[in-house]
Amino acid sequence: MNGIEKITARIQQDAGAELKAIRAQAEEQAAQIRSQYEAQAKAEAEKAAESCRQAAQQQLERLEGAAEMEAKTRLLTAKQACIDRAFERAREHLLSMPETEYVELLAKLAVRSSTTGREEIVLNERDRSAIGQKVVSRANQLLAQAVAPDLPAELKESRAGTILTKVVTGANALLQGTAMLTLSADTAEIQGGLILRDGQVEVNCAFETQLRLLRESLAGQVAKILFG
Repeated sequence: MNGIEKITARIQQDAGAELKAIRAQAEEQAAQIRSQYEAQAKAEAEKAAESCRQAAQQQLERLEGAAEMEAKTRLLTAKQACIDRAFERAREHLLSMPETEYVELLAKLAVRSSTTGREEIVLNERDRSAIGQKVVSRANQLLAQAVAPDLPAELKESRAGTILTKVVTGANALLQGTAMLTLSADTAEIQGGLILRDGQVEVNCAFETQLRLLRESLAGQVAKILFG
């Protein structure tokens, strides 16, 4: 082997060794880069997964909150419906009372709301025609009894005492200006009950009005009875 061949062989040997070293270094760097990217990708994946988990948890909490709110709203609606039905049944009961009890109730409503004993009783068209005079008569009787002097018990129990009681009661009521309620020629657009009128002053004793006022004041107690 001459000198040139030796030099060429040496160059090739050195070049091969350097190429091998460069390749090894490149592979090592590539492995490092690959490892870094894998770690970064894993971190990004974990971060994305955690973000998705948090988003899913937040969405779940929002859905649970909305479901709870909806359940509360429906429960409240159901309770209100039960209370509505309770008062509706009360109204139906009042309107379906036997005539004697109904007359007594209206008479007592008139007496309770009367301040002068000279008011007009305004009924709906049906009640005015059917029981108007009975209500006025009974209400005046109750008013007269309220202001009548008290007779001895032994006298009250006799037949004469009964007659005397009526006479004294009526006379006393007339003297005091009470027990002079009258039936109005007007009628009211009410379901039941009455309106007591004295000039421009009216006291609304209609069932629907009284039940509405009762509901406002007793709804809490009714709810407690219904739902504990």
